[in-house]
Amino acid sequence: MTFDRKLCLVYAVILLGAAAINYIPGLTDADGLAFGIFALDPFDDALHLASATWALLAGLISRRSARIFLLLFGAAYLGDGVFGIFTGWGYLDFGIFTNESLGFSLSPFRIAANLPHIGLGAIALGAGILSVRRG
Repeated sequence: MTFDRKLCLVYAVILLGAAAINYIPGLTDADGLAFGIFALDPFDDALHLASATWALLAGLISRRSARIFLLLFGAAYLGDGVFGIFTGWGYLDFGIFTNESLGFSLSPFRIAANLPHIGLGAIALGAGILSVRRG
């Protein structure tokens, strides 16, 4: 199994974990914030579950499907995290359409809230680009 396919399987596990955060006692505070930083609603859970399913299938099907997942998922999640820094809301959960922009901020809270999507997106996109270059 190639590195890109294995990475997709790792992403499937990570994203399943993200989908489960709200349902594991002690990971959310009294205000419903995961790790005291960000709120995950059922729509976020569904997005993470769909992404996990996509990652799992891509990793199991072929190297080509793994590359496509890494490139598309990486670009989408990285963009969502960067957009969150600039507006306070992401586009994957339609937050930019339902909330007024909070404006640009590099506050530790804003960075921490968007870091999971920025990190996961950047790693996936980078791995996808490297995979395409290697042939």
